[in-house]
Amino acid sequence: MKLSLIIPVFNEAATAATLLDQVLSVELPGWEKEIVIIESGSTDGTTEIVRGYQGKPGVTVVFEDRPRGKGAAVRRGMELITGDVVLIQDADLEYKVSDYPKLLAPFVNEGADIVFGSRALDPKQRWQYRQFSGLWERAYGRVVNWGGLVYTILFNILYGTRLSDGSTMFKLYRRKVLDGMTLRSHGFDYDWEMQAKAAKRGYLFTERIVSYKARSRAEGKKIRFWRDGWLVFAAIIRYRFTD
Repeated sequence: MKLSLIIPVFNEAATAATLLDQVLSVELPGWEKEIVIIESGSTDGTTEIVRGYQGKPGVTVVFEDRPRGKGAAVRRGMELITGDVVLIQDADLEYKVSDYPKLLAPFVNEGADIVFGSRALDPKQRWQYRQFSGLWERAYGRVVNWGGLVYTILFNILYGTRLSDGSTMFKLYRRKVLDGMTLRSHGFDYDWEMQAKAAKRGYLFTERIVSYKARSRAEGKKIRFWRDGWLVFAAIIRYRFTD
């Protein structure tokens, strides 16, 4: 089987090379890897880093002239992939590439169509996985933690699912789930649109516990709850009643 990895990259000079090297080197017996990197016009030197991966076996690099949003980058990547299973991988180091085998196993052993890597299933952290120092960073982490919980509950109510972590990055889809799906979101709400439309098609979600090390805004975290939170909320509501 082939795993297609779409990696949107924008201003990740501190972590991009490490992440890409990890993705290239991780061993996945029985799986072929296809890597599509979408570089969205970074201004911090990331473009030059990504350029160094052009021509590597199994790697396709697309350079956008300007940033159009993560959702737009994912749509561009979807046009190029050919794999059996699709994973959108962030260019930071919050999640461990070493968790790939446990996330891919249900596709082979259980015939799963969708597998999410859940942080909330870990009994040691549950929904407290963003713990930062400093008053404002602690407040930010708490707001984002509880925001993810509220959105997951709302999603479960509206779509009849039983997800424990609807806002995880680790979301793997069998290609047939996404075929014919028109994605319209441009920002961080794209993945909620994707899972909403998959749920409406009747596909079941499988979850596995994954590791997670949150980064703060000072370390490059781009999500802003007061901006992106409203987009996510709107996507959850909108795509329940319309495509």
